[in-house]
Amino acid sequence: MQFSPRSGIALLFLILLGASLSAYGQATNPVYVDKQGVLRWQKGNAEANFFGVNYTVPFAYGYRSHKALGIDPEQAIDQDVYHMARLGFNAFRVHVWDTEISDSLGNLLENEHLRLFDYLIHKLKERNIKILITPIAFWGPGYPEPDYKTGGFSSIYNKQQAVTEEAAFQAQERFLAQFFQHVNPYTKVTYQNDPDVIATEVNNEPHHTGPKERATEYVNRMVKAMRGTGWTKPIYYNISESPRYADAVSKANIDGVSFQWYPTGLVANRTLQGNYLPHVDRYNIPFDTIPSFANKTRMVYEFDAGDIASPTMYPAMARSFREAGFQWATQFAYDPMATAYANTEYQTHYVNLAYTPEKAISLLIASKAFQKLPRLKNYGAYPADSLFDVFRVSHRQQLSEMNSPREFYYANTTYTKPVKPNKLQRLAGVGNSPVVQYGGRGAYFLDKLESGVWRLEVMPDAIPVGDPFAKASPQKEVVRIQWRAHTMQVQLHDLGDAFVIEALNKNNRYSTKASNGSFKIQPGTYLLVRDGKRYKRSQSSIHHLQFHEFVAPQPRSTNPTVYHQPKQEVTANKPLYISAVVTGIEPGDKVTLLMNNFSGVWKTVDMQEKAAYAWQAEVPADILTPGLVQYRILVQKGDDDLTTFPGGHKGDPHAWDYHEQDYWQMRVAAENSALELFNAAQDRNLIVYHNLWRPEERQLITTGTPGQMAIKLSRPSLSEEEPIIAWQHFVGHQLQNRQTELSGYKRLVVKARTENSAPLQMKVTFITKDATAFSATVELEQQLQDIEIPLDSFSPDNFILLPRPYPGFHPFRFQSGTAGKLNLSHVEKIEVSIGQGIAPAAYGKPYTFEVSSVWLTP
Repeated sequence: MQFSPRSGIALLFLILLGASLSAYGQATNPVYVDKQGVLRWQKGNAEANFFGVNYTVPFAYGYRSHKALGIDPEQAIDQDVYHMARLGFNAFRVHVWDTEISDSLGNLLENEHLRLFDYLIHKLKERNIKILITPIAFWGPGYPEPDYKTGGFSSIYNKQQAVTEEAAFQAQERFLAQFFQHVNPYTKVTYQNDPDVIATEVNNEPHHTGPKERATEYVNRMVKAMRGTGWTKPIYYNISESPRYADAVSKANIDGVSFQWYPTGLVANRTLQGNYLPHVDRYNIPFDTIPSFANKTRMVYEFDAGDIASPTMYPAMARSFREAGFQWATQFAYDPMATAYANTEYQTHYVNLAYTPEKAISLLIASKAFQKLPRLKNYGAYPADSLFDVFRVSHRQQLSEMNSPREFYYANTTYTKPVKPNKLQRLAGVGNSPVVQYGGRGAYFLDKLESGVWRLEVMPDAIPVGDPFAKASPQKEVVRIQWRAHTMQVQLHDLGDAFVIEALNKNNRYSTKASNGSFKIQPGTYLLVRDGKRYKRSQSSIHHLQFHEFVAPQPRSTNPTVYHQPKQEVTANKPLYISAVVTGIEPGDKVTLLMNNFSGVWKTVDMQEKAAYAWQAEVPADILTPGLVQYRILVQKGDDDLTTFPGGHKGDPHAWDYHEQDYWQMRVAAENSALELFNAAQDRNLIVYHNLWRPEERQLITTGTPGQMAIKLSRPSLSEEEPIIAWQHFVGHQLQNRQTELSGYKRLVVKARTENSAPLQMKVTFITKDATAFSATVELEQQLQDIEIPLDSFSPDNFILLPRPYPGFHPFRFQSGTAGKLNLSHVEKIEVSIGQGIAPAAYGKPYTFEVSSVWLTP
């Protein structure tokens, strides 16, 4: 073919235009989904993995709470996003409260909430954090306060109506079209043209009902509305909230499917105690047999171990996510620093760098694990999977850690040595390690700038002063922040024993010099420079952090506070230690234990600070005679400022007119006497299956014995879900407090009965801190009676995962492959259940059982 000069120029133009459009597409769409359903980077085709958090300050209670406290939401976003970057996250997701940015017809409202959301995206981009947007949430903005109508379409149509009714379809189509055509005033582009907005999820937790064809139609219409705006990035849809509709969703025009995971349930109204690592042993996906599911990429839009304070769960969850093939996971929800003092936003969730340093560092470790671990690789079953790649979790040590040649992170004190200490580039931790010894209670970070030069960041102390998962209130502080200087020793080869410490952050003028690697340090950001080293700054940032940046809350109160959890029962005539966390005091202040028993013995014992804010007193044996001991803790500041706990009452408790009668108390048991593990009249914190909240299904009742009560569980049949009725109770503290006597116990006694006319089998299970279980079965009659079970009759068994993991397609039971023999000193929980031995043909009958008490006896 013959070309003219003009046609040659035109061809060249088309080639250049095509290359330009291709480059633009790659720039605005940095990831794509291949034919096997793997999310990949456009550049280089490597797998793309994202880990981070949800965060809600632009909307709902997050917005209102900041306004109520007089805090500028933009400033709060700046500060919280810095902490997200400090923790190494590369992902952000939130379900947009459409009800706050739409009218009843689905028209987009350009208001303060949308502006703040765009501002948040702008600040996340500055930290190279990628964004997945879920534009429809379906629900109102009230929680945890009373809900209210906003005028948005989600105020008219509930979750079921939104995915079935035509008028709701049209409102959502209109909203999605306008939302994705909206231009962010800070970035000056739509979300499609923003390279850091990488994907979207149609909506949050849809509840499908009715014909499956209608569900597929709904998904396709929403996708069409989004694609009609020019959106070309991956689109996800939830498959786990309505699992019966998984096939209908999978065959729709989507690129990926979204899941969630709440393996310990939600809203226990207290901190859950014990080993919950078996709950996250694996992520079960039951949809692999659906052909259209096979080529879909997988993401986790929300996850958390609700009501768990342990810093072990997040890395284990990240491991299980990668085993299941997930490439995106975002925790729900990161607590804004401004309200984290009270954990009011979502009471059942609690993580913030300043207020929960151990959990925050464990989330950092989880982020590293998620981005490093190979997709679909299996690490075995618990406890073998406690060690995976360069990561480790330990329930006994309350520890998670990462130990690679260049990075060393630990969420609690560790004795692990770095694998290549001379090659370390980054370190973060809480407590002590072979590299850093620190007396404070906040997190710290060390980042190498060059040989002999490191950036140090030290957070203030976070001191628990209440149960963070109990009923929340803005008036109640659950973690106290306190700024105090502590000794730190850093042992890094290239720093040596002598180095200079210079403040970097604003208004921080502190400087000092290390001797033998040791120095005093207060919260802030610092430059550590080896003695004699000449450092000429050639950069101002590292890992998307400016050298001088530092964000930390100030103390909300300086009043004395004592946080103490009394021992329920102890052994007579043996000395013991009573410990408490005490804040709001200065050197020279005095803390005293005031005790008496009911035999006329009174003791006053000075308490000593054994570690930062951790006070302890040794109780003499002569007051610990069988019976009851009551005690208080007195905090004295100066001569006249006295405060007595519990209650925080001002005044001298020895004064003739002091009338406050708040005490802690503990039972003192005669040595080798029976050890009570459960008493229905006192122990209310049971975890029950099913939830059994209807009055006829879960009752606390009186018995024929005065003062005695029983927990009564009933079900009209066992035909639905698991054919079982059960409860679990944490008993680790009772056993630990009488540790020296445990070898002498030979029998377990259960006082129980059933209303069923025929005898009913009941199983009693011990669950250990290593997640092994040992069970024995007894027969219940209609008469309430003491049933003795020899301890040597307990044999290895499985146990129920309670609270029931959500979604409900996850495993219900767990059995360890390493049982051994029952050792009472290792036991954490007891489980009591009926259902075993009942033939399926008899499931349709009503069943009931009552337990009054459980105890060990010699």
